Amino acid sequence: MKLSIIIPAYNEQETIEEALRKILAVDLSGLRVKKEVIVVDDGSTDRTTELVKNFTEVKLLRHNINLGKGKAVLTGFRYSTGDIILIQDADLEYSPEDYPNLLFPIITQKASVVYGTRFHRRSQRKNMRLLYFIANKFGTILTNLLYNANISDEATCYKVFTKDVFKNLNLKCDRFSFDPEVTAKLLKKGIKIYEVPISYVARSRYQGKKFTFLDGLGVFWTLIRLRFGSQDEIFNKKT
Repeated sequence: MKLSIIIPAYNEQETIEEALRKILAVDLSGLRVKKEVIVVDDGSTDRTTELVKNFTEVKLLRHNINLGKGKAVLTGFRYSTGDIILIQDADLEYSPEDYPNLLFPIITQKASVVYGTRFHRRSQRKNMRLLYFIANKFGTILTNLLYNANISDEATCYKVFTKDVFKNLNLKCDRFSFDPEVTAKLLKKGIKIYEVPISYVARSRYQGKKFTFLDGLGVFWTLIRLRFGSQDEIFNKKT
């Protein structure tokens, strides 16, 4: 079995090297899983591309302009060859050491989708600002109410899928609306989201955190729009 790790990156010169070293160091041989690492530089204006080129075992793709997280993930997926898809941010808020726990439910066929949750009693969470905590909780509660679900962390970066599930989501959003679009379409299709606890160390806006108030509004609008919008978009039907 093969894992494709897709890393959307925008102006991540401060963290990309350490992130790649940690990702490449993860040993998945005990799970009999090989891995490929795909970085999609989403129009960076710093040295991100230059630094990634030093890692010859990493597949590097690049957008000429910044198109947003969603488009970067979809570009990475088009060039992926794995049976399992894992989304990894480049900023080291999420620890690659959690990969085995994230993969185990899929490998053992207990799930086709796994989310790493920052809000389980066994999760390790540090430095999350109160505003982001409240926004995350509100988004998750809204998701559960709209979609009759019971998840604890809708906005987590760590989303893992079988390739077939991801391919059939018919994703269209860009920027940070990518995450709620994924969750909404999974739940509308009746696909169970399996959650496992993860480690998380938040970074500040000074350190490069890019999520804004407008992004938050986009997240909430995406959840509402897909709940009450056309079924054709969810089930990939032509109109």
